Amino acid sequence: MVLELPGFLTLWLFQSAIGNQKSTMLIVGLGNPGDEYAQTRHNLGFMLVDKLAAAADVRIRRQECQSLVGSALIENQRVKLVKPQTFMNLSGEAVSCLISRDEGSAADALIVISDDLALPFGTIRLRQRGSAGGHNGLRSIIGALGTNEFIRLRIGIQPEHPISDTRRFVLNGFTQAEKESLPDILQRAAEAARSVLRDGVARAMSLHNG
Repeated sequence: MVLELPGFLTLWLFQSAIGNQKSTMLIVGLGNPGDEYAQTRHNLGFMLVDKLAAAADVRIRRQECQSLVGSALIENQRVKLVKPQTFMNLSGEAVSCLISRDEGSAADALIVISDDLALPFGTIRLRQRGSAGGHNGLRSIIGALGTNEFIRLRIGIQPEHPISDTRRFVLNGFTQAEKESLPDILQRAAEAARSVLRDGVARAMSLHNG
């Protein structure tokens, strides 16, 4: 026996189901493409997105908007894990393209992961909004979107001693001691990202900001 619902009730149920669906979050890890940059400080964003993908058993390989993209379900939230392939200084081109393609997506459904020279090495810092702080990838995204109202997860790479060439520093690999600390740092950063999805950014900030 097939139960036929009145047209208005069918429409209401459909609209309710759509309304209850969470919009897809974009989790964008910043970095530079190419093997020569893969293990550099400036690619911590890529590293963390790869870790989230591995835990969710997905691959980031679909080409979309000058990016490599993988779709996943993390903490019962639909997400796109993104690695822009534009090089750091043009990251905004990829991010703005992805947001414009996803119906219903906006900057408030965006988490950007980056390294941060101003934070002590290994420190995790979540923010709901803010300036680029001298980071060219964040500057590009803010410029392309016309807003700084998006969540960012920053991972500290501050050196222990003053440096004269910041570009060389961020594009260099980690020291041996830093390499040994990376698994723990990425694990803590991954949990902070999952907390944003699970608990909301305000709660996640109180739990994970170093």
